[in-house]
Amino acid sequence: MITNEYEYSYADAELGHHHAYLTKPLLDLIAESASMTFRERPLRILDIGCGNGSLSNFIANNGYEVVGIEESESGVKFASLAFPNCRFIQGSIYNLPYQELEEKFDIVIASEVIEHLFYPKELVRNVKKCLKANGRLIITTPYHGYLKNIMLAVSGKMDKHFTTLWDGGHIKFFSVATMNELLQSENYTDIKFKFAGRFPYLWKSMLSSSTPM
Repeated sequence: MITNEYEYSYADAELGHHHAYLTKPLLDLIAESASMTFRERPLRILDIGCGNGSLSNFIANNGYEVVGIEESESGVKFASLAFPNCRFIQGSIYNLPYQELEEKFDIVIASEVIEHLFYPKELVRNVKKCLKANGRLIITTPYHGYLKNIMLAVSGKMDKHFTTLWDGGHIKFFSVATMNELLQSENYTDIKFKFAGRFPYLWKSMLSSSTPM
């Protein structure tokens, strides 16, 4: 029996706290992708796991055509009501509605999503069907590296950072090396990274941009 008992529920359509430090490097990566080819129309962007649609709306307000897909019923409801300039679809990352999405997008974004997935490779694999030729996938996720993890341990903040008490929290933790390995395992190339928040090597998040072969 299908149930939404454990569905993540949204209370509003406000931007998340992490958007404050992610939006600039994210827009920079989108702009870099836009500059690679001449286009007579705005880039079409798919925002996978778009939540309440606030980031989709922010991107659209910078001159892009955005479609958001989100599994949460409340997320899609708030997004559709608050941001009529974007289109929102309820659907699962693991079972995308390809009849509406296949080969229609110049860029696919998954912002602070992959760390919540039991099967992150499925996201990277399924996105390929949504991208046009030479399209790019942009993933943002909390950054984890040796120095940052050492600092967490030394400062006594390891338990708080890796808490198991946050329902719907993070279950995968990526470094540059493991993100590279994930993307390369699905034949993505031209992998580029940017970083956001805090100080070098203690960054809050990292952003990767790549294109499937």
